[in-house]
Amino acid sequence: MSGRPRRIIVAITGATGAVYGVQLLRRLHATPGVESHLVISDAASLTLHQELGLQRRDAEALAHVVHRNRDIGASIASGSFQTDGMVIAPCSMKTLAAVAHGLSDNLVTRAADVMLKERRRLVLMVRETPFNLAHLRNMTAVTEMGGIVFPPLPSFYHRPATIEEMVEHTVDRAIDLLGLDNAHAPRWGGMKGTSDA
Repeated sequence: MSGRPRRIIVAITGATGAVYGVQLLRRLHATPGVESHLVISDAASLTLHQELGLQRRDAEALAHVVHRNRDIGASIASGSFQTDGMVIAPCSMKTLAAVAHGLSDNLVTRAADVMLKERRRLVLMVRETPFNLAHLRNMTAVTEMGGIVFPPLPSFYHRPATIEEMVEHTVDRAIDLLGLDNAHAPRWGGMKGTSDA
């Protein structure tokens, strides 16, 4: 990396779960040696306000570099701009479909296409339930191309007491997938005690 910061792209799209992208930005901003690049879709601006009471500028203030989704000429649209990974958090089914079919029609999908063609880490936190066959086929296509489909499903073995703890645990997993140092994350040490079964 020749001394440059580790560049991580965060894209927030219009699916429910904007909190994942926002919390990921907060964590990346506080991580030494990391430079976050943010892209927010138009639909995500609505979701940020609906779910979190945030304006676009509030989320943008958490990133080191902000790009407009219509700016196909942005640095992150080229493979020659060195980046270390991308997370789409949350990832709408429309964005998933565009990535699966190589439709680089905006900066989110173009940057994702760059990740795949350059064999860099791409994590899609897909948000929908239940899945229909098109969703499943698109997830298969992205996986076959080297992307990681990571629905932000809560886990309960660490006994979360709040929604914030569930979100934080999922964000920790995403940070691990990016290969970043993450001393904050609790590590599984095996079952405690024995069951009656």
